[in-house]
Amino acid sequence: MIKVGVVGYGTIGKRVADAVLLQNDMELVGITANSYNYRIKTAQQKGIKIFPMTAGYEHIEHGISVAGSVDNLIERCDVVVDCTPKGAACKNKEMYKKHQVKAIFQGGESHEVGKSFVAQCNYEEVAGADFIRVVSCNTTGLCRTLHAVDWKYGIKGVHATMVRRAADPWDIRHGPINAIVPNLILPSHHGPDVRTVLPDIEVFTISLSVPTTVMHMHSLTIDLKKQADTEGVIKLFKDTTRVRMVKNAEGIRSTAEIMEYAKDIGNSRGDMPEICVWEETIGTWGNKLFYLQAVHQESNVVPENVDAVRAAIGVCSGEESIRKTNESMSLH
Repeated sequence: MIKVGVVGYGTIGKRVADAVLLQNDMELVGITANSYNYRIKTAQQKGIKIFPMTAGYEHIEHGISVAGSVDNLIERCDVVVDCTPKGAACKNKEMYKKHQVKAIFQGGESHEVGKSFVAQCNYEEVAGADFIRVVSCNTTGLCRTLHAVDWKYGIKGVHATMVRRAADPWDIRHGPINAIVPNLILPSHHGPDVRTVLPDIEVFTISLSVPTTVMHMHSLTIDLKKQADTEGVIKLFKDTTRVRMVKNAEGIRSTAEIMEYAKDIGNSRGDMPEICVWEETIGTWGNKLFYLQAVHQESNVVPENVDAVRAAIGVCSGEESIRKTNESMSLH
């Protein structure tokens, strides 16, 4: 059993912890806590062991029992998945080095923190690394579909526009509320980030933020090396793991309806870890390919974190890890 700790129990951390609990080859040693909140209360109710981040704490208020210090957690783990806010992980890396434990970081960190990772794209190249960085939700979404397209048709270049959600649904501190905010730095950071996973694909990205909380949307225009037809691309995406085709013909016209669909099919928390491509938006013109895809920012990187744990330890192939994770999380 791979012993896993989760440092940071927020939007991603709590989902990664739940996903680890589903794996038959992993043991969740515990999670960290900074202070009392509803997430920590829920973790205790689930029987998850809690380790405070603040040195010297022997207990947390409100009846939360703790299992030891953060150092106690790390020394009991084979791999730590760091889901702390942007910037904190770089500081934590020294702690992991001290304990000689492998660590997984999130996409908010610079790519220098560890080897960038998307399971279906570069699992084998990253396997065995001490430090792995699961790239951001947007980068993961781009990599999943671009990797498939490049495999079948070859890609000369990509232009992608990302319409980004303003905040997560629980987030009361960020916006915009009544504005569309363009990212005035070109290209946006997403294109260069894609190339840390898929270095041979030329990608230019722009982004803007809009007043929604449920998902991101990507509009892609791809110059192909080999001409494609719409039916072929539809079949390709249907056959691609962690990509889900959705249809206007079935009443799914918006990101809101995708999230309602996720609830109806019984996904945990109503999440949609797969990248959703609208079938009706797939089109070709000469050697150009067009499509729209939606990315659920709270959940699409969760299976990647699980696969990254196996990659770090080197216990199985990428294909086997993806299969295990998909089966445990009921993913396509």
